[in-house]
Amino acid sequence: MKKTGILNSEIAKVLADLGHTDTICIGDCGLPIPAGVKRIDLALRRGQPTFLDVLHAVEEDMQIERITLASEIKTMNPAVLREVETTFPGVETGFVSHEDFKKQLVNVKAVIRTGEVTPYANIILHAGVIF
Repeated sequence: MKKTGILNSEIAKVLADLGHTDTICIGDCGLPIPAGVKRIDLALRRGQPTFLDVLHAVEEDMQIERITLASEIKTMNPAVLREVETTFPGVETGFVSHEDFKKQLVNVKAVIRTGEVTPYANIILHAGVIF
């Protein structure tokens, strides 16, 4: 049995399989996930687990070189944006429209669905390299 890091076997497997520049998404419970994209559903009930709980757990286990957010988060969810910026100081951050964000999901290795119920609490994480 694994004793540290992410214990969820599906998330641990996805992270272990990532290569440089591969992407995953952590999303709120309303984010539409395209057919054919791996869905790891953690949503238990409204608000559980939170987007930030899952983001912090994944960030501890994943080498991240870039992040992508919907530009709407700036006005519709500034509290979550501030926490994301605090979590990723100095990491390149790209903003796209929410519609373009959803279009990018066809290329992610997996979407981790949380129980988050605040708007635009979605992020695409771009894998870095550890050397």
